[in-house]
This record gives sequence, C-alpha cells and structure tokens, in this order.
Amino acid sequence: MSDDARTAGPEPPLDVRPPKREAAGVAGVVHAMADVVEEPGLGRGLKALRLVNQHGGFDCPGCAWPEPDRPHPAEFCENGAKAVAEEATRKRADAAFFAAHPLSELRTWSDHRLGRSGRLTEPLLRDADADHYRPVSWDDALDLVAGALRDVRAAGTPDRAAFYTSGRTSNEAAFLYQLLARKLGTNNLPDCSNMCHESSGTALTETIGVGKGSVSLADITDHADLVVVVGQNPGTNHPRMLTALEAAKDRGARIVAINPLPEAGLRTFRNPQRARGIVGRGTRLADRFLQVRLAGDLALFQAVNRLLLERDDAARDRGRPPVLDHDFIAAHTDGFEQAAAAWRALSWTDVHDATGLDRSEIEAFADDVVGARNVVVCWAMGLTQHRHAVATIREVVNFLLLRGNIGRPGAGACPVRGHSNVQGDRTMGIWERPPATFLDALGAEFGFEPPRDPGHDTVDTIRAMRDGRIDVFLTMGGNFAAATPDTDVTEAALATVPLTVHVSTKLNRSHVVPGRRSLILPCLGRTERDDGGRGRAARATAPRFVTVEDSMSVVHSSRGTLRPASDLLRSEPAIVADLARRVLGDDDPAPWAEFGDDYSRIRESISRVVPGFEDFERRVAEPGGFVLPHPPRDARRFPTATGRARFTVNPLDVVRVPEGRLLLQTVRSHDQFNTTVYGQDDRYRGVTGGRRVVFVNPHDLAELGVTDGQTVDLVSEWHAGAAGNGGSSGNGGTAGTGGTGDAGTTAETHGTAAPQERRAPGFRVVAFPTAKGCAAAYYPETNVLVPLDHTAEGSNTPASKSVVIRLEP
Repeated sequence: MSDDARTAGPEPPLDVRPPKREAAGVAGVVHAMADVVEEPGLGRGLKALRLVNQHGGFDCPGCAWPEPDRPHPAEFCENGAKAVAEEATRKRADAAFFAAHPLSELRTWSDHRLGRSGRLTEPLLRDADADHYRPVSWDDALDLVAGALRDVRAAGTPDRAAFYTSGRTSNEAAFLYQLLARKLGTNNLPDCSNMCHESSGTALTETIGVGKGSVSLADITDHADLVVVVGQNPGTNHPRMLTALEAAKDRGARIVAINPLPEAGLRTFRNPQRARGIVGRGTRLADRFLQVRLAGDLALFQAVNRLLLERDDAARDRGRPPVLDHDFIAAHTDGFEQAAAAWRALSWTDVHDATGLDRSEIEAFADDVVGARNVVVCWAMGLTQHRHAVATIREVVNFLLLRGNIGRPGAGACPVRGHSNVQGDRTMGIWERPPATFLDALGAEFGFEPPRDPGHDTVDTIRAMRDGRIDVFLTMGGNFAAATPDTDVTEAALATVPLTVHVSTKLNRSHVVPGRRSLILPCLGRTERDDGGRGRAARATAPRFVTVEDSMSVVHSSRGTLRPASDLLRSEPAIVADLARRVLGDDDPAPWAEFGDDYSRIRESISRVVPGFEDFERRVAEPGGFVLPHPPRDARRFPTATGRARFTVNPLDVVRVPEGRLLLQTVRSHDQFNTTVYGQDDRYRGVTGGRRVVFVNPHDLAELGVTDGQTVDLVSEWHAGAAGNGGSSGNGGTAGTGGTGDAGTTAETHGTAAPQERRAPGFRVVAFPTAKGCAAAYYPETNVLVPLDHTAEGSNTPASKSVVIRLEP
C-alpha cells in the first residue's frame, strides 16, 4: 500500500515553532506522566516504573543504554516511561476490536493510532482473502505454523522459511529461535541489526576482531577526557546517556558533537533528578559542535587523522613528545604505513566539499584530541546508514588506534545500540552468517549438523519475498513493514507470502499488510509476570526471568511483575519451544518441553555453546549481572586475521548532489521509539500536531524557490545498476557480499540514465538550521523514499541517511 493511501497530508492542527535549546527538565517528567496516566493508569504505571532497570526488576523495552552499578530509583527517561506505559496499557485489541475493524479500515490508520489500539489478547488468524482477523486457539495456531514449516522441510527447501527477530527478544527466546531455524535447515535469520548497527559490526570485526563496542559506562562517566558523539541524537534516542555525559562534564571532560542537525540534548541537559536541572540552568554538554554535511563523516575523520599525523611529524622534528602512540602502533597494529600514505594524499578541497566545514573548525577539533589522554567515540545510525558506512567506521577506528585509544580506561569505540537486547540477540546466534565455531558448538550440544550456507539478511529477505522464494515468514517482535526500506516494494512482497506469523504485544503496521494467510500470536511484555501460562494460580510463586545484554556487553536478568494483559498470553520462549516440538517431533534430541517450562535449562545450553556464558545461572543472579569478555578491551588482544588491530585505507568518495536536489536523512521525532509513535509532537524540534514535515536549511529554500510552510511532495531519485556492494557481517565474522548498493548521487557517477523515483506526498516545509544541502524527515513515513538496493557496502544496511530528493510543490 502506498504511503499516500494512509494519509494525504499534515494532520491538523500542525504548529511549528523555533527548536528548543535544552532537553528533559520538568517538561519531560510532565509529558511522561501524562502517558502513564492515560495508558495504564497511575497506580499500575507507577508499580511498573519503580522496577524498570532496577536490580531484580525488568529491563526497559526501549533502548539498550546500560544501567549504572547503583541505579537511581527513577532509572528511566521520558521515552522509557512512554514505552512502559504503552505496554502496560489498560486498552485491549481483542476479538471484539478486530470484528469491528476490518483490515481495509485498519490499513488507513496512522502508525500512532494502530499502536494505541491496545494490547493483543489472544491468537488471531486472517484467512486467505479475508478482511478480518478472527480468534483461533493456540493449538490450532501453532499446528498451522508447524505444518507449513514441516512442508518446506519435507520438500528439501528450508530456505523458503525466514525467521525475523527484533531487539526486544530475550536471550533465551533468541537462542531457541535460532536453534529452531537451524534444526529446520536454514540460516535465514534476518534481524533489526541488519538495519542499524550491521555496519558497525562489520567494521569493528575487520579492524579490532570483535564486532561490539569496547567501552564500559565507567569509561565515559569516570575516565574519559574527551567524548566524541557523532551521528547520534541521545536526547531523543538514548536519553539516559545524557546523565552519563553530564557526569563526564562534572569531572571536567570535554564533549564534541558532530551532526548535521543541532540537537537540544547535546546543547543543554536539564536533569530532572538534580536541582540545577529543575531550578537552575542545567548542564551545557557539547563544548564544540561540528555541523558536518550528511555522508561527510568519513572525510572529517580522515582529515583529523592527517592532522594528527602532521602534528606528530612536527613534534618529532622539534624534539617534543610524540602526538601518536608509536609504542602501541608498533606492538598491536598493522597497516599503519599504508594508511598514513593515504592521509598525506588527502585533498583539503574534497574534505571541504564533503563536510561543509572550514579547515579551522577541523583544526580546532584536532586540538581537543591532542589535549586529551583518553578518548571515547560514540555513534549511532548517523554513521551506519550510508553507502560508505563501513569505511567511515573503519576510519573512526583508525582515529582511535593512532593515539592508543583502545584497551585502556576511558578510551574506546562505543556504538550505541538502539533497542534493548538487539546486541544480545546477535550474541545468541540471530545472524545469517554465524561463525563456524558457533555452529560447531551448537551442533555438538544438540546432536545435529547445522546448515553452513549463508542465509538472508533483512534486505535479501525482502528480495526473496518479492521474487516468490519465501513460503513462511515468522517475526519475533518488531514491526517489519514499517522498519524496512522501500515501503511499497516491501508491503507488496509481504502480500505474496503464503503465511506470515507475528509474535507481538501490540498492533502495528505489519499486522495490517499481511501475507495471504496471517497469524498473530500474542506474547507477554517485559513488564508482565511470567508464570508459565498458569494464570492466577501461580501468583504466589516467583515469576520466571529472562536475560538481556546491553550496549556495553553486560548481561543481566529481567523479571516482570505486572499481571498479564490476558490469561491467554504466552512467553516468547514458551511459544518457540512449543512450536519447535510440533515441527521437529518428540524424538528430537533437544528437550523442547523442558525449555518451554524451565528457562534455566535454556541457560545451561547457552553456557556450553556461547563463549563468555560459563556458569551462566549463578553469574546472572548477581546484582547487575556480568560483563562478557572483550579481548581488545580486556587485554589489547585483537582476534583479527593477523592477530593485530588493523589500520585500513578507505578511499574518499565525495557525495555530490545534483543541482536543485537535497540529501535527505530519515530521523525519529522525540515522541517516538524506533517505529513506535507515541504522539504527533517533536517538542525539541518545535513541531506540534503532525509528522509530515521536512526540515530544510533556509538558504537552500531560498535557492530552490520554496517557502517555509509550503506543502511539497518529497521525490527521491536513484540510479539503479551502479556498482556497489551489499552483504552482511556483525558481532564476529567477516564481511560478505550480496546485492547491490548505490548512493545515487551524481550524473558523473551514473551516466545519463533517468533515475528511478519514489514519492512521499504532502509534507510541510520547515525552515531549520540543518547543514546546507541537507534535509531531514521522520520515518517510517519517509521509508517509502529509500530504495531497497540503496545499501551500505559490506553490510547491506539500508542507506536511509543519504537519499537524494527534490521538493516538488
């Protein structure tokens, strides 16, 4: 279904005011509590909030930012409170709801309205060509799925099934899910990592040998002298990170923000848990703001690396202490000379064209770097979702290696994951290209030979559905249709699948654009008590717990306490275990019935399969859990192909947008988490009452002849068939290839062939202080503009942060 079928323009009344220069404060508390009162009610809401991110409580279903050793009594942010409120809501999307609202109607609803329909309460089936979901028993639902999976297995075509996973899935459920897929015979395990930090995992694996960040929370709060926050908006996407940055500032650390958009949270943080955040001026966080152009970060870090090299030359000539850490470089790295030669050949004209920054601004940033002993670089989607994302993150690693900023306190790489346990799912084997060592251990534990051929990542799964090569598509959480690129192509592809299955807590876009037949299997949320489906009779016993891994490799427990929204809800591990038993039979060596009833049995197997989880049950019982090993961080040991950290040469390809066009990035509003839209406002950017807005620099508007407040269509332009690399890699492993990716930016690159166009109609233009030549608009509304084949080289991540568009009145 096309985007314009859902909404034809801005939802009135749309009000636009100047953007804020500060984040959080009393206003954040007020907005959070308004949602708590509206959704679960004050009593139920406060009961949940007092346990979120606490030892013995449950992990917030929002972002993956880690908890401190001693959590604050209110260890949650505004958006975390909204996530808890929406999960704990009193509203119900039950059988009566689906009887009253056919799919043909629900498809016209906004994502916000769908999400606010309430909790799903019982299994639902949409028959072929039907316009309604109808209730179905758990046995009938699971038998239907099991039968479809047995059919593809019996036909010798297990790759005609695909198993998608979102970041909210627990370690235990993810482990069982990937085991079921591999027992079936496929590595088709696409997940939301493919769309966010796959580029980080690819680059980090190639350069330091581990596809995860190398820092702890204490590195930022207690030890770093300089924290570089690049391509990230923590005020909206990871608000608890602002508290860590404030702690670093209190200690005297400097913070540099690098972003095309000025973000309120990195300007001034009004911490509502401190007096100065309520009655004072708050804390100014960023000491320096570099307003880089979209896709200009690679050139920026190359320029800084060249300056560090030149300053080291000058220091050596004058007999002064070196700028680079030559001892570290000699003992722990390779490739330095080749990288240095490339930096010396860098063109300052190209750097300016790519970044939009003056050399003096970059020199000042280099001053900050040289003045800091310990440097941490944090990043998110602003780096990972470009064609050259992997190269950019490799260049960030180069930057860290030059001064030995890996493997010591207060220094390292910090890719900030966007969803709770998205990192843990990958650790548990949710990956289409797992390392042979993982498959060997899995096969030994369960007595079978796992498939070895690479499976489909997210983009390749959409291609396979489009081409009629998927018969069964299962999703464990998430909102696949709204999270993925090229909305029209994706929704049309989903419609061709014979059976789609969604394990979910709430209604979302994916449920209303189903396959020919579709099932919704309702599951427990993080906030809810897991009593094994025994209902009220088990309320006197301790609920079962699951585990998660945060963005800094800390594994800890999560235990909900609220009464479930329905007695028919089942836990994710129980759903997977019951389905696997029906697919594989009672003779299968894996103890599926025990797995579904006793999660400690799952953890026993994890402890024997996944490195770092030895003695899992005892260690996770400790307050705060335990930290997984990370050789570069722990011992400056780099498990790369050469046994050393690797400097890399990353050719600079300057993105040159044709005249009359802009480079668009898709972004979240403040009233949103991933594809979950909590409301129609973006308080920090000054937008109230609507989401169909496009932020454009006032100088660009003048040159384009477009006025602030005008309504335009956004039309993306993309040249198919240009050279490019897809593929995927992540937490361990090597980059692969698959598909094509292309920035679609210049006639010089792509010849004179007419571009492919995609359209998102009815956007209100907002004059905004973004970088010149750049624009921003919210997803999922603008995912329709992102071509399926416009992906990052080496990771196949959709390049949603660099889409060439024109504004058409």
